[in-house]
Amino acid sequence: MSQTIPQGLPTARDAGPFDPPSEITRLRETRPVSPMAFPDGHQGWLVTGYEEVRQLMADTRFSSRGDIDVLHEPYENSGMPMPTEPSPTPPGLFIAMDPPDHTRLRRKLIGAFTVKRMKMLEERIAEIVQRQLDEMARLTPPVDLVKEFALPVPSLVICELLGVPYADRETFQGSSAQFLVRDQTLEEKMAAYGAMTGYLAQLVVGKRAEPGEDILSDLARDEDLSIEELVGIGFLLLLAGHETTANMLALGTFALLEHPDQLAALRADPELMPDAVEELLRYLSVGDIFYRYASEDLELGGETIPQGSTVVVSLLAANRDPRRFDNPDALDLRRQGRGHLPFGHGIHQCLGQQLARIEMRAGFKGLLQRFPGLKLAVPADEVKLRTNMQIYGVHGLPVGW
Repeated sequence: MSQTIPQGLPTARDAGPFDPPSEITRLRETRPVSPMAFPDGHQGWLVTGYEEVRQLMADTRFSSRGDIDVLHEPYENSGMPMPTEPSPTPPGLFIAMDPPDHTRLRRKLIGAFTVKRMKMLEERIAEIVQRQLDEMARLTPPVDLVKEFALPVPSLVICELLGVPYADRETFQGSSAQFLVRDQTLEEKMAAYGAMTGYLAQLVVGKRAEPGEDILSDLARDEDLSIEELVGIGFLLLLAGHETTANMLALGTFALLEHPDQLAALRADPELMPDAVEELLRYLSVGDIFYRYASEDLELGGETIPQGSTVVVSLLAANRDPRRFDNPDALDLRRQGRGHLPFGHGIHQCLGQQLARIEMRAGFKGLLQRFPGLKLAVPADEVKLRTNMQIYGVHGLPVGW
């Protein structure tokens, strides 16, 4: 099948702030598993179809180790030579591990993120939302929703859960934001990683000596986990625990304001909120791009992917696949679109997905109730998009009421 092979991963949001890059949509329609050339010239693969993404993420022969390790993503964007062999994964970073290492570490966390435990947190999360809204209401609009609401809420929640002092938020928020910048050198990325892990190392050493009532303390009581593993786990939970939800709250609000009919439906029927959150998760898929590594020659979507290939997965493209969802590019809060993949699929499916759902339900509910006249304070095309970041969203969202 002849077609132009994309040179690097298309990231320009040329179809609109909420839609996949048009090149990715085109590839999904013509060749859901398509060759892709990386900046250094080597060929990998880009997977954009729903069924193909789901199949790949359920197949552990598509490894999470090596050159798709989270610390090696700069290779994808910088033009540096790709590692040809799997490289050692830093301790504790189970997102970049395969079984049995992944299984051992993830199993230790399952108890911390049970649906029951998350349900027990609902009241506390609602309190955090209301307190943040109180503070925002005291400000004179326009205000930046990211700074005053979308980022503080999940940061407060994950700090409380993990036992990280919220007073230290500037330390970890600055480092985690830098870590997620798309185009940067490996040295810059490692410096951000080092700043976060250095901070966390001091924290977990203290928790091992004097554990409290929080998730990191629970893990620190487990002598089977080394300090280095505790640091790696803490890094993943802290990063994922505030970055993804913060971006969903901000970008989701932007999407609702740009779809006034859907916003009106949600205001008129608060019982719609659980379905609305599911649809916003599908429609926006802020944690879009993942990497896998073919551990042997593998067949996917009618293509043969050679052993050693880097495979790039677009969850957003999969969640907009018309072969799976009717009219997928429409935001429809009444859609019963179960089976979507914003949290991934298979053994690496997001551990904190129930927590994220609870935070979003409470966050959107509180925001819309408190500010019935909520509106953008700048033209939509002036909202700065996070096209330069590994997790999509907006850098700021000026709003008034």
